[in-house]
Amino acid sequence: MATTSDSGEIEGFGQVSRTVGTVFRYLLLAATMFGIVMLGVLLLYVANDAIRPLTADPGWYLVFLLALVVPSAAVGWTVRRRDSEAFNFGTLLVGMLVVSLMFSGGVALLVIDVVPPLVALAYAIGIAVPVGLSVLLTGQAHRISFTPRLAATTALFYLSLFGLPGPVGGALGVPQVVPSLVGAIQSIPVIPVDWMMIAAVVGGGSAAAVGAYAAGIGDRTTGLYAATAAFAATLVAGALGPAVGLGAVPAVVVTAVAFVPTGAYAWRGGFAEEGSPLGLVFAATVVGGALVGALAVDALGFAGPASWVDWGFLTSAHSGTAENAGLYPAIGGSILLMATVAALSFPLGVGAAVYLEEYAPDNALTRFVDVNISNLAGVPSVVYGLLGLGVFVTYLGQSAGTVLVGGATLALLILPIVIISSREAIRSVPSDMRQASYGMGATRWQTVKNVVLPEAFPGILTGTILALGRAIGETAPLIMIGAPNVVFNLPDTLGSKVSAMPLQVYAWSGLFASEDFYTKAVPAGVVVLLAVLLAMNSVAIVLRNKFERTG
Repeated sequence: MATTSDSGEIEGFGQVSRTVGTVFRYLLLAATMFGIVMLGVLLLYVANDAIRPLTADPGWYLVFLLALVVPSAAVGWTVRRRDSEAFNFGTLLVGMLVVSLMFSGGVALLVIDVVPPLVALAYAIGIAVPVGLSVLLTGQAHRISFTPRLAATTALFYLSLFGLPGPVGGALGVPQVVPSLVGAIQSIPVIPVDWMMIAAVVGGGSAAAVGAYAAGIGDRTTGLYAATAAFAATLVAGALGPAVGLGAVPAVVVTAVAFVPTGAYAWRGGFAEEGSPLGLVFAATVVGGALVGALAVDALGFAGPASWVDWGFLTSAHSGTAENAGLYPAIGGSILLMATVAALSFPLGVGAAVYLEEYAPDNALTRFVDVNISNLAGVPSVVYGLLGLGVFVTYLGQSAGTVLVGGATLALLILPIVIISSREAIRSVPSDMRQASYGMGATRWQTVKNVVLPEAFPGILTGTILALGRAIGETAPLIMIGAPNVVFNLPDTLGSKVSAMPLQVYAWSGLFASEDFYTKAVPAGVVVLLAVLLAMNSVAIVLRNKFERTG
């Protein structure tokens, strides 16, 4: 215990001085502001080269000032004075629309150029059917014990995806006897048109999510109405898309991924619970002002910034000239890599975290594992690249630079981060909730499944998204595993060669180093990569804040 001595000092703390504390606080503030300002200057410098705002006509700025900036500022100031929560909701609604439009572009890339619509439909049905049957089995938990239900669920998924005897029989030389549900669907002679299949897959998933979201606010009837309306909106978009100059498939994807979820959130924040329509007014002013400004400058003939980040840059492959160079194959490669990384790291990381926190005994072995997981989180990424090269390419004989090898290597990179963040989320669940579950007669697994994981899921999800944000910006591991610097086509299988956005930017700044690439293609690629990273991080921040408020 600290005591005060005759000299005026507090034993154990030394002499107390508010001046020293104040100086230290302002030094920290100055250091933080200096770092933020320097980073902002760097980003502005890169963005200026990529977007070139000074090349726009003065009339272009005037139109958007009058149509967007002034009305948005006036309405925003008024809404904020009356209801700050409504203003925050409106701002979040606009941000959600922008981010979801970016994600819809990624989904459209996958379903248009990577995954054939029939294959997507077959696998969607092949997964949905065993999931539905597993839910029915779970409803019979009072009659069927856990082990038979687990065996039945595993058998359902195996039969649906692989048939009999499947890959196990193929390894033993046994011919296929029962086709899989996925294979049977793909062999149907008469199939719907592409946009209908994409509507069933993407629109159906979006409608199910919106229905569950609405049911959580109201009741099952509300959820059913919301899901029906969401799916109907997707079908209408597919039918009317070509009439407005947009393809049927892109119209379906944009509606299902961007407009439907944003509309559901707008309905909840504006009319459900204790929402306020004022937030909708602010969001409508911003979106409407942007649309009016775009139509006005087009009608008046004012030229906007001659940006290098344009539709051609986002949809073109690499070229020997900076003016024609594009990022499209690298964007698709990054999306496929992140999908592979998430599929490998999320279940392994969460499973390891659950075991270490809920099941593992406190002994020397688990303490040794804890220390090594913490150390592995700080290992340089190039070491994981060497590990992936040695394990997956040299030892297992996989082709270098493919989607599978790159995804597995990046999954190893972020696995310690996922484990640590998941353990922290699980550890934050109050022990009283566990004890209450045990007091009601629940087993340890039932407590973990029904109490711990639902409470910890927001933290697990945000930690995983932030880890994926680190993985998408890594270059060294991809170089080590032999990923090509430049590809001209999108990868269509897990065994295809793949590049990624940071690797493409590295190639432009190194292999194709010239003044044009430095001032045109490289800044444009950096801006696109930063936009993707900010979008992913914003999702994590919003989810964390939302669940902290509801918790």
